[in-house]
Amino acid sequence: MIGRDEQRDRVVEALAGHLLQTGLAQASLRQLAAAAGVSDRMLLYYFRDKGEVLALAMGRLAGDMALRLATALPGDERLSQTALTARAARLVIDDSFRPFMRLWIEAVAAAARGEAPFVDIARQIGEGFLVWLEDRLDPVTTPDPAGTATAILAQLDGLALLEVCVGSTRALQAVEALERLTDAEIMTSNS
Repeated sequence: MIGRDEQRDRVVEALAGHLLQTGLAQASLRQLAAAAGVSDRMLLYYFRDKGEVLALAMGRLAGDMALRLATALPGDERLSQTALTARAARLVIDDSFRPFMRLWIEAVAAAARGEAPFVDIARQIGEGFLVWLEDRLDPVTTPDPAGTATAILAQLDGLALLEVCVGSTRALQAVEALERLTDAEIMTSNS
């Protein structure tokens, strides 16, 4: 027989996949229970409330994305603001990251409306993104890592919104423009 903690973990995993695939629109308690393959009552047996379920599933997705980001841009690699922005921007529009970014946009929108638990979820994920960015900035060329990471995150979030609003072609053009800035920076530093 499966223990309660193991079943909770299975439910969180199933719900993380469900949210990544469907977004928050399919996140009523009944829809979450169906996606996890349990009844509404069992879902509430395993978790305090819908807020806890969503927080744990979103936390799982944030962890998954963090692993993908760490693989794509290892922590021992230090980059200039321009280079880090361009490299991270390329990830934002990558097919494997797109579902994460779209769910992130939905979570931020829910947080902006003051919806629980998304205010806390968005804050935690946003802080995680900032730490990830700060850790990859070259300290020699970055006098204000916290401010620079915040500026980069604003650009990346804007790029994710741009892709949703005006499409992949325009988002790709933005990424290519950022990459040209990086190339120009490299050429200038080599002169």
